[in-house]
Amino acid sequence: AYCDLLNRGESLENGFNVTVPTGNFGNILAAYYAKKMGVPINKLICASNSNNVLTDFIKTGKYDRNREFYTTVSPSMDILISSNLERLLYHLTGEDDKLINEWFTALKNDGRYEVNDSVKAAIKENFYAGCCDDEQTKGAIKEVFDEYSYLMDTHTAVAYKVYEDYKKKTGDNTKTLIASTANPYKFGFSV
Repeated sequence: AYCDLLNRGESLENGFNVTVPTGNFGNILAAYYAKKMGVPINKLICASNSNNVLTDFIKTGKYDRNREFYTTVSPSMDILISSNLERLLYHLTGEDDKLINEWFTALKNDGRYEVNDSVKAAIKENFYAGCCDDEQTKGAIKEVFDEYSYLMDTHTAVAYKVYEDYKKKTGDNTKTLIASTANPYKFGFSV
């Protein structure tokens, strides 16, 4: 996507943001790796549905799967244990596998853990998180279709809604890529 933007002549000297709908943290982790490899990504915006364990974690540094689980119209994001998050934490701790093991043993045994202050700071520096419910997701689909004649799937709609909320809250109008991770026709009833 970065190369496509450059090929279109987009000016990215100030970087760009990336918004990813995620439950398992895989695609946003890939964007983090791209950033570490030199792609000029500023903020990684993590978009969650009602199963907002990642939103809470990014905001507080506390991961707690002991919560109600929701079946939503964005089912690929219906996750309470994000398996790819462990990889990010490994890097943010300076590859401290003992600390990672301690946290994930606590997750297994108690359903929760809290990262240390240095990891919290690194997360806040790189990530922003938000969430939306099914009604907001459906509203985003309608809004984009009515305005642009573009039909989003339910997962992309979560990302769009969280991004719009991010802009309102932060005033950050940096060019932003919204990762579209599904086809609207796969979720025809919900769309």
